[in-house]
Amino acid sequence: MSVPSETRQWVLSNKPTLLPTLSGPSPTFTNQTAPLPPLASDHLLLQTLYLSNDPAQRGWISANIDPSRLYTTPVEIGSPMNARGICKVLKSNAKGWEEGEMVLTYCGWSEYMVLEAAKCQRLPNLEGFDVGISQFLGALGGTGLTAWFGIKDVARAGPEDTVVVSGAAGATGSMVVQIAKHILGCKRVVGIAGGEAKCRWVKEHLGADACVDYKSQNFVDDLKKETEGFVEVYFDNVGGEILDLMLTRMKRYGRIAACGAVAEYNKDKTQGYGIKNWFEVISNRIEIKGFIVWDFLAQAEEAMKELVKATKQGKIKIDAGNETVVETGFEGVPETWMKLFEGGNRGKLITKLV
Repeated sequence: MSVPSETRQWVLSNKPTLLPTLSGPSPTFTNQTAPLPPLASDHLLLQTLYLSNDPAQRGWISANIDPSRLYTTPVEIGSPMNARGICKVLKSNAKGWEEGEMVLTYCGWSEYMVLEAAKCQRLPNLEGFDVGISQFLGALGGTGLTAWFGIKDVARAGPEDTVVVSGAAGATGSMVVQIAKHILGCKRVVGIAGGEAKCRWVKEHLGADACVDYKSQNFVDDLKKETEGFVEVYFDNVGGEILDLMLTRMKRYGRIAACGAVAEYNKDKTQGYGIKNWFEVISNRIEIKGFIVWDFLAQAEEAMKELVKATKQGKIKIDAGNETVVETGFEGVPETWMKLFEGGNRGKLITKLV
C-alpha cells in the first residue's frame, strides 16, 4: 500500500452529560480527516488494527468532571478520542524498529498516526502461547493487571475469604473471578452479571461458585441467599444500587475494591443513585479503596509474568470466549464503543478495523 499522508479521526465534538449520542444536531463525536505530520527522527508511522473499548473512556469526555479531579488528561473538544490500541508499523524512522512490527500504544480513534517510538511497546512474543494478539488489550494487558492488583493488593483477598464480583462477565470482572478462585484460592466466589447466559458462563467457564442475575426480579433475594453469613470482599465494577446493596452484605471489617462505576457514568448529578446505606460503612468498619492500575506500574512486569504462568498452567482461561471482537470499518468505531453501555459484550470488547 502507498504511504498515507492523511488520516480519518473520530474527534470529540460535544462533551456529554448523559449517554453519548452518535447522531442528531449535537453528536458526541465527528468523523474528520486530518493531515499526517512528517515522519521525524525516532518516530513511527502506524496503522491501527485493534482498539480497546473501556467504560473509563466515558469519564475522559464527561462535561461534569473537574479536570483537576481526573486521574488523566481529559479529551478536549476537537481532539481525537483517546484509546489504547494495537498498531502495525507502516514506516520507521527510529533505530531498531522495523516495518511490519506490531505495537501497543495510545493511538486514539485514528486510522493512522505518527508517534514517537518511545511511546510504543512491542507486542510480547506469542511463540508457544495460543492466544490472539487482541488479548494484549484485555486479559494480558491493562484489564488483566487491573483485576490482579485490585483483588490481590487492594482487596487483599485470600483463602479464608468469600468474594463477590460485580460485572463478573465483563472484561475486568471475568479476570477477577478467575484470579480469586484459581490463583488466590478464595473459599467462595460469587459473581453478579446480567442475564442467564452470562451467569451460566461465569459459573461453568470461569469457575465461580455462584452467579446472581441482576436483571432477575428476584435479584435482591438471590443475592442475600448467596451471601448468607455476609462476605469479606467485594470487587465493585458498577457502583450505584448494587454497590449500595452490597454495603449491607459485608462482614465487619470487610474490604471493597472500587474499580468502576459503569451504572453511573451516563447520569448527571441529579440522576445519580446516591448511596443510602453509608452508615453500614461506619457501623461495620468497612474499608473502601479506589484504585487505578497506573498506581501499580512498577510491579506490572512481574504481575504479567504471573498471569502468563497461570494461563499456561490452565488456572486462567484466556480464549475467544473471554472477549467480544467486533469487526467494523472505521466509521463504526463509536457505535462499537457504545455497546459497553448496552451490556452487548462478554469479556473484553475489542474493535477490529477491517
